[in-house]
Amino acid sequence: MLLPTSLVGSYCQPEWLIDRAKLAGRFPPRTRAKELWRISEEYLAEAQDDATRLAIKAQEDAGLDIITDGEIRRESYSNRFATALEGIDIDNPGVALDRSGHENPVPRIVGPIKRKHAVEVEDLKFLRAHTDRMIKITVPGPFTMSQQAQNDFYKTDAEAAMAYAGAVNEEIKDLFAAGADVVQIDEPYMQARPEDAEVYGLEALNIALDGVTGKTAVHICFGYAAIIHERPKGGYSFLPQLNGCSCNQISLETAQSNLDCSVLSELKGKTIILGVVDLSDPEVETPEKIAERIRRALPYMDAKDIVVAPDCGLKYLPRDTAFGKMKAMADGAKIVREELGG
Repeated sequence: MLLPTSLVGSYCQPEWLIDRAKLAGRFPPRTRAKELWRISEEYLAEAQDDATRLAIKAQEDAGLDIITDGEIRRESYSNRFATALEGIDIDNPGVALDRSGHENPVPRIVGPIKRKHAVEVEDLKFLRAHTDRMIKITVPGPFTMSQQAQNDFYKTDAEAAMAYAGAVNEEIKDLFAAGADVVQIDEPYMQARPEDAEVYGLEALNIALDGVTGKTAVHICFGYAAIIHERPKGGYSFLPQLNGCSCNQISLETAQSNLDCSVLSELKGKTIILGVVDLSDPEVETPEKIAERIRRALPYMDAKDIVVAPDCGLKYLPRDTAFGKMKAMADGAKIVREELGG
């Protein structure tokens, strides 16, 4: 199929599961944030399963081709994995600057970072059991996790990133063994801190992908629209460099940022997960508006190398808005697909 559709990763969690006012009132947590959940520990896993089923069905009802678990069981895109590793003190957190320049509590590295056990494999198996469509799951990237931690053990942050990369590599291989069609690594801090990403971030990313034989993606963005409102002029500060990454797909935003899509010509050989849904706008786009945004990329990318997606995760959107935008995206992709005869 031309122009298959997919979420970036997250879908909005229902109000009965998570306190969305508390969620919206803070930066995405780096440490555990159990206070966000409305359900007691005794029943939380069952409630998360039920909400995940709803997220899967919503994606199918909207017409998406590649389904995620909506990251329903996560307090943030990164903290569930990052706090499950050996060598991390989560009871005595450290401090690090977020991409907006504010201090946040973060995991503190106190020993060698190792993966103690699979973190997301059961999530992937649950997803596989509840849809017959292609499935994708996301993991936080090693560079981003190294930026979201206080390093009290390794001599350099680069060494910490390489250790994170080893843990991510093990997780990715297990996710493919469990039935994933696509595994995506989320690396938003490559855009936020391009100088460090240039020095050691790309190397860490390739270590995380070393020996992986499944279809892999890297998501690089300007941050959640609900949290980071402004987009830098001139587009991505770290994008052509990803040609040096061994991933198959690159996920980026073009809607809110109104990205000059000519930059896509610098990423030949990669499939582009094209963000065409503006998450800063509460209005649901028309399918024709989505189609227009897809068409902007076609002079620079072959349609067979494009996956259609939102700019970023739908985690912070109201439920009705999230579904409406998701369906408009699927319908907009259908318009262009039919124009192209696919």
